[in-house]
Formats: sequence, C-alpha cells, structure tokens
Amino acid sequence: MTDRHATVARETAETEIDCTLTLDGSGDSEVDTGIGFLDHMLDAFARHGLFDLELTCDGDLEIDDHHTVEDVGIVLGQAFDEALADRSGIRRFADRRVPMDEAQASVVVDVSGRPYFRFDGAFSQETVGEFTSVLARHFARSLGQHAGLTLHCEIEGDNAHHEVEALFKGLARALDDATRLDERRSDTPSTKETL
Repeated sequence: MTDRHATVARETAETEIDCTLTLDGSGDSEVDTGIGFLDHMLDAFARHGLFDLELTCDGDLEIDDHHTVEDVGIVLGQAFDEALADRSGIRRFADRRVPMDEAQASVVVDVSGRPYFRFDGAFSQETVGEFTSVLARHFARSLGQHAGLTLHCEIEGDNAHHEVEALFKGLARALDDATRLDERRSDTPSTKETL
C-alpha cells in the first residue's frame, strides 16, 4: 500500500495549527483545539474513518470559536488533498447515512477535485458546550473546499449534540469509503484521467 500521509501547518494572526494525517490508519488520534466538543468530534472522525490524526490548534478563543473551527477544517482539508496526491486507485464516490439516537446525517461525497458544498437542515440548539452548532456546517464546507470535494450533507433531529456527532461520523465514513484504494484499479477514476 502506498504511503498516504500528510503533514500540514498553518499560522495566521488568528490561529496556529499543526496537523498530521494518515489515511490508512487505525483510528488513533491526539487532538487539542482548546474546544472540548470539537476535540471529541475530531476524535470520533478519526476513529470512525480509521484515519490516524494528530492535530493541535492555538486559536483566538478569547474572541469566539469561529476562527478555530474554520481553520481546523481548512488544514484538515489540505491534509486530505496532500495525502491523496493524484488520487490514483481511489473509489472516489461514497454515500453514508449515520444515525445518532433521534438524529440522522447523510453525507454524499465525490473526491472530484471540484469543490462544491450543499447543506440541508438546521441544528436544534445554538451551542454544544463551548462549540457553536452552526460551525459544524462551516467546518464541513471548509474541509470539502480545501480537499477538493463535492460534498452534500443533510441533518435532522432534535438534539444538536447528536446532530453534529452524526455529521462528523457521516463525514468520516463517507471519506473512508471514497478515499479507499480499489485493488481493481491503479488509474485515476475519471474519463478526464485527472481529478
């Protein structure tokens, strides 16, 4: 198996992030963003996608959580893009629906190289701990844009914790499926021969 691994660092006036991602991992993670619920979601993302993830973020949480969540999504997307390289041999498409008690999330992905994002649904509460619920949508968009994904997400439920968690798990399972190597092919899965 090829080494599908990336290390990405990003430093701005708002955040400083270091991220190491291994696509073909075992679900191990070490995450510290300063936002407990985001750490929990990224741990779940790594575990359910079988990605190995090390990520630290020092963000301007004295202002709010927006810059941290957005920039973590950007860096994680960049890490996926780098780890996938020319995308040779991947399955490319995936469709996952994940329940979390009363909540459900649907994630459909095409590792197309053409960023597009659509989101349907609303979060039932404004916050989960110190995490602003609508930023889960922003995280998914930032991840998809910087990984070069066509990404359609949908949530429903009546508990924001469950809705966000189902979304992160759905993202993990769909990305694991779509980025997995298909032993039947070695080419890039596109009639354009590039993604």
